[in-house]
Amino acid sequence: MNEPFSWDHYSDQPSIIRDKKLKRKMRRSALPSLIKTFLIALIVLPIAFVVTLFLPRKKITGADFFGMGVNLNKEASLSLDLINELGVKKLLIRIPLWEMDRLDEYIAFIRSFQEHHITVAILQDRQHITNHTLTKKHLTQIFTALENVCNTYVIGSTINRAKWGFFSVNEYLNFYAIAYKLKKESFPNLKFIGSNVIDFELHFTTHTLFNLKEIYFDALGTLLYVDRRGAPENSQMGFNLMGKINLIDALIRLSFKTANELIITETNWPIKNTAPYAPTSEHECVSEEDYAMYMVRYHLLAFATQKVACVYWHQLIAPGYGLIDNREGTIRKRTAFDAYKTIFSHLCDAKFSSYQESGNNHSLICSTPRGTLHIAWSLTSTPIYTYKA
Repeated sequence: MNEPFSWDHYSDQPSIIRDKKLKRKMRRSALPSLIKTFLIALIVLPIAFVVTLFLPRKKITGADFFGMGVNLNKEASLSLDLINELGVKKLLIRIPLWEMDRLDEYIAFIRSFQEHHITVAILQDRQHITNHTLTKKHLTQIFTALENVCNTYVIGSTINRAKWGFFSVNEYLNFYAIAYKLKKESFPNLKFIGSNVIDFELHFTTHTLFNLKEIYFDALGTLLYVDRRGAPENSQMGFNLMGKINLIDALIRLSFKTANELIITETNWPIKNTAPYAPTSEHECVSEEDYAMYMVRYHLLAFATQKVACVYWHQLIAPGYGLIDNREGTIRKRTAFDAYKTIFSHLCDAKFSSYQESGNNHSLICSTPRGTLHIAWSLTSTPIYTYKA
């Protein structure tokens, strides 16, 4: 990354831009796009809200629902064994465009997971946002190197945060268009996940879905964090996690720019007493026990909507927010590691039957080869898994 942008290796995200003069200048230049963003949202979002009342569930099965983020820079040699212990088969691996000098390392890391379905997340920097020729060159190198290894890509990430390099939706759409044109011309078998707005900021998502660009998303990705609201059942602007998912799903079904598939490409909770590794302030951090409970309930609620094709948990190893803490050269599995292994073992072959909510009590019923699975939980108790013949 080039100054004033920089990468925070503790929290695995860009550092905050300290140059306020630059941010003001860039936001002024992006004003036409920002006005368009809010006008499109003003028209479309009320319609989408009404549509949520009439949309049926899809048929999402547990076989494809669980995904995990793994990182080349986090104990790469141990990742395969840990992933095999969890049992999850769908993995998301980031490739930063500013690390093209390490492409061979990333390719080798990806190839080490031969029995898994790999989705590669292409991370952008400001240089690749502004230099389209360079972007086309590097995307071509990645797609060519991973031919017959990976066919699914997340194009761009966290497009509504300036520290990630984008200052408007228009900039993102132009960036995505480079990849999409490459696909049309040279890589027709690739699947592209696009949009990738972080948090519940649907005015940005709406603009990405309602535009005049010659682009198309094979699936809509969202970094649907709810950590700043605490538990996944807590609401923001009247929408809890399930409500947020339903509204995003309505936008997808109204748009002609995307296939009818919603993927949560990233989510987690930051963990207390892990600074500087936590990606937020200590105020948003939760205990390891709450982290495990929230993670499980997030998956249960998302599966109960039957609107989310896959949830990629971010991520396997990370001191500030992962299932495993690798500080001081040791591997320590948090409570969440076993909790993830447990929920995966029950739901990995499950098919949705019904979901009920009564006050703080929730019940999810699924069919499995082992019989009918009943999962009951509340806001103060861990889920109980029982089977009936």
